[in-house]
Amino acid sequence: RYVLALETDFQDRLPGAGDAARVGLIDLQEGDRVRVVDRTLAWNPQQGTMFYWNPEHPETQFFFNDRDPQTGKVFTVLFDLTRGPDGGRLREYRFDDTPVGNGGVAQNGGYFLAINYARMARLRPVTGYKDAWDWTNESAAPASDGIFRVDVNTGEKRLIVSFAQLKAKLAGTVARLDERHLFINHTLNNRNNDLVYFYCRADFEAPPNDRVNVPFTVRPDGSELAAHTTFIGGHPDWEWGGRIIGSAEDQQVIYDTASRLIVEKMGGRKVFPNPGGDIALAPDGRWFVNSHRNGEHNHYTFLDRRTGRILRAPPVFMGPWKSGDLRLDPAPCWNRTGDAIVVPGIAGDGT
Repeated sequence: RYVLALETDFQDRLPGAGDAARVGLIDLQEGDRVRVVDRTLAWNPQQGTMFYWNPEHPETQFFFNDRDPQTGKVFTVLFDLTRGPDGGRLREYRFDDTPVGNGGVAQNGGYFLAINYARMARLRPVTGYKDAWDWTNESAAPASDGIFRVDVNTGEKRLIVSFAQLKAKLAGTVARLDERHLFINHTLNNRNNDLVYFYCRADFEAPPNDRVNVPFTVRPDGSELAAHTTFIGGHPDWEWGGRIIGSAEDQQVIYDTASRLIVEKMGGRKVFPNPGGDIALAPDGRWFVNSHRNGEHNHYTFLDRRTGRILRAPPVFMGPWKSGDLRLDPAPCWNRTGDAIVVPGIAGDGT
């Protein structure tokens, strides 16, 4: 019934520490009426505030990130629409020693992965929250930061991967490793709740051949941490088990993290003009969508994996927001019934 969205008063700059966005619900059963239920100080145009519906209560509960206006410390909110007329905050996951925010809720529920958005604001600003409180400013690969696992019901926090561990895994393969400040993007839980895929990165302002950009997998309990030499690019999405969909060799592929082999190729450049574009696999795995930019529009190509049928959606206008910190990524997201996606776009009045 609802699409979660942020409502803001500007789109021509990155937000600062005091710039709040309104948390809104677009009601699909009441003419797309927007119902504002809260606000957040932890968001950016690239990733919003990491909205996730809670898989354990998917009709009424959702997660988003926020920050304390006095301390600048980031935390995650669990919001419940049944708490009063407009809903309310059911829980706040605050950790004074390591203030982290949601980076990905387990697909079957129970926990979320949390990362340091203040560190990302320093090392890759488009994915962080500017001027948030960071306990790792001086450390290139801290042992006290990395990926945390937070239990949704108990609030217990556990560091499952540290930057110090990642540095040890990269030793001998990365030049000038001691001076590179590592950060993490794309903490992706698989559909079985038993494997996580993520990228360990550094120096993303440098030319591509001088960056650190290494894919890793780890179990949610912190075991079996592994670096992968086959790079699966774009914004990957899990298929089943340990198989993940992404781009390699300039085409859409499925990579098996256990065998470390590309085990399937999907379509080709004639089907998917940009295999490294944003992608999404429907909940039942039947429909797959890939996206690419062309001029002032985002384009979406659907593949029916059962029949091989290909559908191309009408272009979605995005105006000038196609590059840089304020770019509008295609970012398709499936509904639960696997028969529609929601995408961003720019309206006729430029908003």
